[in-house]
Amino acid sequence: MDTTPEHPPAPPPGPPGPPRPPRPAAPPRPAGPPEPAHPPKPAEAAESTDATDAPAEPGPRDQRDEQQPPSRADEPGRSEEPGHHAPPPDPPEPPRPSHPPRASWEDGLRFAFGTLTTLPVRVTRWDREAARAGMLCAPPAGLAVGLCAASVGAALLLLGGGALLAAVGTVAVPAVLTRGLHLDGLADTADGLGSGKPADEALRIMKRSDIGPFGVVTLLFVLLAQVAALAELYGAGWAHGAVAAVTAGVTARCALTLAAREGVPAARPEGLGAAVAGAVPRGPALGTATVTAVVCAGAGAAFGAYEAVHHALAALAALGAAELLLGHCRRRFGGVTGDVFGALAETAATATLIVTALG
Repeated sequence: MDTTPEHPPAPPPGPPGPPRPPRPAAPPRPAGPPEPAHPPKPAEAAESTDATDAPAEPGPRDQRDEQQPPSRADEPGRSEEPGHHAPPPDPPEPPRPSHPPRASWEDGLRFAFGTLTTLPVRVTRWDREAARAGMLCAPPAGLAVGLCAASVGAALLLLGGGALLAAVGTVAVPAVLTRGLHLDGLADTADGLGSGKPADEALRIMKRSDIGPFGVVTLLFVLLAQVAALAELYGAGWAHGAVAAVTAGVTARCALTLAAREGVPAARPEGLGAAVAGAVPRGPALGTATVTAVVCAGAGAAFGAYEAVHHALAALAALGAAELLLGHCRRRFGGVTGDVFGALAETAATATLIVTALG
């Protein structure tokens, strides 16, 4: 039997050893960022909101800001950007009239003399109202041209130039005072009518700068007829020739007034014909023709009652001849043009002189 104990006995305690040194303390941890504050509770948040919404009492700096005047950038119409000034607002536009104002008689006279003569008259208006008044004032423009022509013819006759030279001078004055535009219109109209072409092609022919054979022949016969009639009248006395020159000038421009009446269309959308076509009401146009006949009768009354009637009939016959030509041009061209107006003026003047000389 084994008598050895299961656990050996503990050895006897020895002498005490040296004391252990103290363990060094751990270094302090560095301070980290402060932890975020917890959001306030609903009650606290409401109290904070109420406190924030309440207006704060102005401090010294706020009081100084309130005392400063407002900046120029705060004024209306000024930009907030430095160095930039907004333009002032545009003034409101006045209401536009529905139609141009009615033209005065002065506007009409300026229109008539400025477009039908070369006299130094400035046209102040160029619209339908001015065209209406201007075409009604066409006979006074013809009166001025006739007086100038009669003065030249009478002066040549009294100076011993003879009736033929006086007649040539009388015919030359209207051509100069119109820059030959009426004679040019007569030649172009003759070319257009004599071509036998449709309206569009005939209008293109009339717009050319050259003159065709029909125009040359027409000019030749018209000028010869005017000179021959005036020479006959100057042969009877300078007064007869001078009165005939005046009545021819007035009647020629009255034919233009009738051609510009309502109902007579323009053959082209541009040019003088389009500017004045249909501008004169029918009543004033017929009234102008009546006044013209009365004026011619008054001029002829200087030689007696017979001559008064004779000169009135000459004016009416000339206006009738111009109306015949106008009707033919409307059928061929579809309306009137500036050339047609020139042809009407020369036709009326020639007819007036011929009828007056035949008496």
